Amino acid sequence: MSDLELERSVEAILMVVDEPVTELTLAQVLERPVDEITTALSHLQEEYENHGFELRTINGGWRFYSRPEYSSAVEKFVLDGQQSRLTQAALETLAVVAYRQPISRARVSAIRGVNVEAVMKTLVTRGLVEESGLEHETGAILYRTTSYFLERLGLNALDDLPALAPYLPDLDRLDEVLGALTD
Repeated sequence: MSDLELERSVEAILMVVDEPVTELTLAQVLERPVDEITTALSHLQEEYENHGFELRTINGGWRFYSRPEYSSAVEKFVLDGQQSRLTQAALETLAVVAYRQPISRARVSAIRGVNVEAVMKTLVTRGLVEESGLEHETGAILYRTTSYFLERLGLNALDDLPALAPYLPDLDRLDEVLGALTD
């Protein structure tokens, strides 16, 4: 298999993946050394510099993504006529889980001040949140965000989440809110 054939094979696989794929997986499937796959991916990444999409490594694997500067066009296309957006309650609940994980549903409810049972079911159904064990003291189910959550946000790790403080609307309540999030 020539270098060009290898690159085209990698491209073809990346066109059909629904989650990022590692160099090792590509090497196993294509029966080529990992360093050849890495070289092919780097070359493809450079090749797509002037396109509406890019090849990125996210969450330990490679996948095609639309370029951020075209997000408004992609968003309009994807969301036009669809009601698949998360509600404000779901976004708030997801943020609490993302920043406080692993966390129980009762703790999320306490932080938000409302019952989040239905919202948590929605987040689990959409693959953004998953169960991650039991709380030792109470036996409550703990939840965490999924790799799909990281992928949808274009993050490599939870450490890449933005700091909360700049986005808080009421700075007078900053200590109260941060205290609730760190308890």
